[in-house]
Amino acid sequence: MVRELRSVAEVRAACGDDDLPVWVAQDLTGGARAWALGQAVVSAAPEVSRRDRIGVWGDPADAVELVRHALAEMGPSYRPFGEAGLMAEVAAKIDGLEVAGGFSWMSLPGGPGAAGQAPAGDAVEWLGGDAEGEVSALLAEHAPTSYAVPGAPGVRRWAGTRVRGRLAAVAADAWSAPSVGLLAGVATAAPLRGRGLAERVCRWVSERLVAAHGRAALMVDDDNPAAIGVYERLGYRRMRVLATHVR
Repeated sequence: MVRELRSVAEVRAACGDDDLPVWVAQDLTGGARAWALGQAVVSAAPEVSRRDRIGVWGDPADAVELVRHALAEMGPSYRPFGEAGLMAEVAAKIDGLEVAGGFSWMSLPGGPGAAGQAPAGDAVEWLGGDAEGEVSALLAEHAPTSYAVPGAPGVRRWAGTRVRGRLAAVAADAWSAPSVGLLAGVATAAPLRGRGLAERVCRWVSERLVAAHGRAALMVDDDNPAAIGVYERLGYRRMRVLATHVR
């Protein structure tokens, strides 16, 4: 029987504290919900990283029933996603559910030395609200597809580094859950790429996300090997995922 999970602690216990469904559950407020069945868990939240999402974890047979249940409860705008092999099986068994595309979910566990040792160099800091225009301009020109933008719901704060006074690279703390901080909105001005600025900012933000939430995660396109390499150097572990949607 499908069991609704009423607290973040219940979600963490039911899925073995897997960071993907725990992140999607957010803090189980604002319309977010979660359920368990057998050896599977799904969590759902509206407008988390700009999508109505369902995070899927566990045994494929149980997950199929949970995804059906979650879609019936939450509606067809929700997009189930999870580990690629699991979601391929789920999509094959639910009529009308199609694979929308793949990307990677990357996780940084907590503990001493998470994100490694920051090299000396340009300072990184949290940016004040008066810098939002600069962040918006940098993203519009150099990362126009970024889901995280200043002022968007769930985008909490921006960090950045400057070169000769000009904002050069940024990253955001966005859509973080109580026990999973999310790194998003990573961008570097094109003329300054290749100098390690994005890596410096991501390391700095990742350290603070781990300190605040216990661990960090991010989403990255599979056709961006340069970014994936940066995140792997920082200690992030990669899992390929598939997102699905209702036809």
